[in-house]
Formats: sequence, structure tokens, C-alpha cells
Amino acid sequence: MVRIILVRHGETEWNIQGRYQGQEDTKLSKRGLQQAQLLAKGLVNVPFDVALSSPLERSYITCKTAADLHQVPVQKDARLTEINHGAWEGKLASEIEAAYPKEFALWHTHPEQVKMPGEGGESLDDVRRRARAAFEDYAKKYDGKTVLVAAHDAVNKAIICDILGLDMSHFWQIKQDNTCINVLEKEADTWRVVLLNSTAHMGYLYSGIEQAGL
Repeated sequence: MVRIILVRHGETEWNIQGRYQGQEDTKLSKRGLQQAQLLAKGLVNVPFDVALSSPLERSYITCKTAADLHQVPVQKDARLTEINHGAWEGKLASEIEAAYPKEFALWHTHPEQVKMPGEGGESLDDVRRRARAAFEDYAKKYDGKTVLVAAHDAVNKAIICDILGLDMSHFWQIKQDNTCINVLEKEADTWRVVLLNSTAHMGYLYSGIEQAGL
């Protein structure tokens, strides 16, 4: 069996602003750095053997903050990188809605039908396929181990939906707060979700925070 502790990165300034980050390499905000410390403390008594992260700084620093307490080096995996928002990257949700009203509305009602406009833009299925390939690799390579994985909102939602047998139309039914903890396990050929969007290490059961951008 492999056990994966899947976390989302800490807060960034763009999260606060409602600006779409995608694959832009944004930094953690002051609060995001504090969240990473709380995550590390929350996992200090939870042993793990391997630490893997998206190469983007917001996830890498979140992961390293926790991994350092266990003296576990962090490996980067590009398959964990956030969805490429194409022409939407760096723009506020309000700006995207004004420039792409039909696509923006579809993104919030039928996200499975959207391929992000512009160069490099991805669909959720693009994200699902690369994230699932990564997780299947982890299950084979790290059998019998516990693995810390730090990724992003869309990546986490896509892999959780996929593991549960849900298509990407259910994307918005999964919530991922900053530095939330999920626990996924694979035994033989079966994945299961053990823990979802836990924020107990932050001092609250649920955040009530709704972010306008990914």
C-alpha cells in the first residue's frame, strides 16, 4: 500500500486578489508562509518517507517547510504543476469575465467543457491525465511508504475526482483550502480517500474562504 498526504500550497497575494495564477511562479504571502509553518507543525508527528512537489515556488516552499522537520529532501515533479490558464493567467477574475463572458460562465458551470484559451492553455482532462500518471507512478515506486505531495487547487481537485471515479464535471464539488491536508491510499488496484480538505492544523474545522482565482 502507498499512502499519499496531498496538500495545497499556502496563500499567495494573487489568491487574495482573485487573480488567476496558473503556471505563473508566484510567491507565498506573509500569511501563506505562516500557513506553511502551521502545516509543518501539524505534520511534525506524522512520519513520511518521501516529499514531492510541483516545481512552482508556492508549492515547493510549502512542501519544504514541512519536509525539513523530517529531514526529507523535496523532489520536484512537473506533472504536479497547476493548470495552464493560457490567456487568463495573471488576470483578475473580473477581467476574465469581461473579456471572455461565455467561457468564464462555462468554466463555473461545466468546467469539463473548457480548454483555456491562448497559447499553452489546458483543459481539466489534461491536468487529470498528467496528475493520475504521476500518482500511479508513486504507487508503484513507493509501495509500502508514506509520501508527502504538495500541489495546487486544480491539480488536487482533478486527482481527487479521478480517484473517486468522478468526471471533471464534479470539479467544483471538491474544495481545497490553502495548506489543506488530504490523505489518499492505494491498496492493490483500489484508491480510497481517507481525509479530505482538513484544516484542523490551522485551528478551524472549515475556513469559509471562497477564492475567486486559482
